[in-house]
Amino acid sequence: MVYETSYESGRRPFKPDLARGKWEKPTDYIYACFGLALKLDLFIVSYWFYFDMGLFGMLPYYIYMAIYLVPILVIHSFMGQFSSSGFISAFRVSPFFKGMGYVSLALSLASLLFYGIFAIVPLIFIMHSLRPTLPWSCEGFKPEENVTTICNMTDTQVQTVLSSENESDIFEMTVVHVPSVLYFRQHYETLRSDFYMGERPDYELSWQIAGFSVVIWSIITFIFLKFSETAKFGKLLRYMILSTLALLLVCLVRFMFLPGALDGITHYVKPRMDSMVDGGLSMTIIVLQAFGSGWGSVMALSSFNNFKTNIMSYSWIIAFGQTLVYILFGLVTFMLDHYFETMKSNSFSTYVEVNWVVYLSSASALSTLEVPNLWTIIYYTMLLMASIIVMITQLFTVFTSLFDEFELLRNYKQQVTVGVLCFLASASLFFCTNHGVMYFSALSLDAIMIHSVMHLLLLLAVLWVYGRERFQRDIEFMIGQPFASWKIFILRFIAPLFLLYTLLIGVFISSMEHAFSSSVMLHISLILVLVPMLFIPGYGVFIMCQNTGGFCDRFRRACRPNDWYPTEMEDRQQYEEVVGNADITHQLYEVTEEVN
Repeated sequence: MVYETSYESGRRPFKPDLARGKWEKPTDYIYACFGLALKLDLFIVSYWFYFDMGLFGMLPYYIYMAIYLVPILVIHSFMGQFSSSGFISAFRVSPFFKGMGYVSLALSLASLLFYGIFAIVPLIFIMHSLRPTLPWSCEGFKPEENVTTICNMTDTQVQTVLSSENESDIFEMTVVHVPSVLYFRQHYETLRSDFYMGERPDYELSWQIAGFSVVIWSIITFIFLKFSETAKFGKLLRYMILSTLALLLVCLVRFMFLPGALDGITHYVKPRMDSMVDGGLSMTIIVLQAFGSGWGSVMALSSFNNFKTNIMSYSWIIAFGQTLVYILFGLVTFMLDHYFETMKSNSFSTYVEVNWVVYLSSASALSTLEVPNLWTIIYYTMLLMASIIVMITQLFTVFTSLFDEFELLRNYKQQVTVGVLCFLASASLFFCTNHGVMYFSALSLDAIMIHSVMHLLLLLAVLWVYGRERFQRDIEFMIGQPFASWKIFILRFIAPLFLLYTLLIGVFISSMEHAFSSSVMLHISLILVLVPMLFIPGYGVFIMCQNTGGFCDRFRRACRPNDWYPTEMEDRQQYEEVVGNADITHQLYEVTEEVN
């Protein structure tokens, strides 16, 4: 296989954007990847199989981290840093698979449509916490008649009759509601009652939530207009992430004094064999959260590193740092969960309905503290910042990839940015409806399932099609350190097995989620998540049609790397010496002269 330029293949040559900038500090890349761990729908969509595992259940995470998380982080970082381009143009390494970049673009945009709800909910509670009396506190909340809450459960006991398929098997259970959950449901007339006990309600748009959505997207637009430069954006991310983690630690310390909080911490750190078993199953999915809402985020973020950045050590730091973020939020969740456990009576027939404990139920717990308004503002400001960090980081990688791939758009960066944000703000209004709020997790799980497929294809493209020897040579040249062959063996043979296992688990969980979701959400998932996967082989066929010769010749030429070399002149010249003139066609020098 020889190295070809786009001139030889008949395609448009890649012209790097030499004005795209670099991180102000090398650690800004690490902070940006830490921000990906603030993707807190992890604590929503995986509630039923994650929250009761605790710290011991996370031990399998470290095994998966060593086997395939860190190695795949290295590959993502390698492609972005070596090519100095986003997740579309980086597939110059093998143009046949370039459709993966466009699929990653679709997944990133799809995730941004529903992720706004995680910023809207904190903003709602922040704004209403400015009232003298919190409307979800026991003093300010007025429940409907015959509704038992944690505020009046000692005064009235409303029995909910549940039955199994056997009509003779009937038992009663007291459902105790949390005022803050009921308060959020009041934004929708159809959610005021227990909708899940009957048929699904008709669609209903909450104009108040839609208004908060406009506010969130306006804030994001302001950020990109004010901090569009890479150095400024990296500095903003750094301070936002440090502030978010600082507020999280403050809330963590304060929650320790809630009734039952210490029991929650004990339950979290207590060694249990069943936690290990459950963790072996669920951690395969949670590990994939390290890449954020979209698939190519790490690839695009690493493209702003200096060429010699040691991505090996950075990948380990990122993996352990993200684990720390998960543990901190896990501790908060367990303390809040056990706070509500203390409100149950000794009878097994009492059930406290805790929904979205980190986002919704937590407001009622905060209302019991001294100076509840202040603590509510602090806590939900932390959640709001975490959500905005995830959204702007995802958008930053999207814009980076678009401007790297399409040279024409570089002259209209501000117009493109505002246009994309307006489109997302309009399309995301669906997730301000009652169905969007209830069933968005199905779309999130579908995206995670597709991530496993994308990782498998990436291993195929880089380690098999591009080749083990070339990958090892390139990464050693880039970081200036040897890259052991046993690491490549793990990536080629061991990691794919775990990714296949992760894919099967993802299919199972996603199918279960859709069983409780609406048919419209299934159609949205097909359009936004599953159908774009067809673009990968479709684009590969398109590339083959542009070449000449028989089928095998077309396929080989479509898989050959095009314009695959460092963008900086000094690094490029050194790379040409390493590769050797025998492996590089003379047109490479023509492209070098034209670009410069």
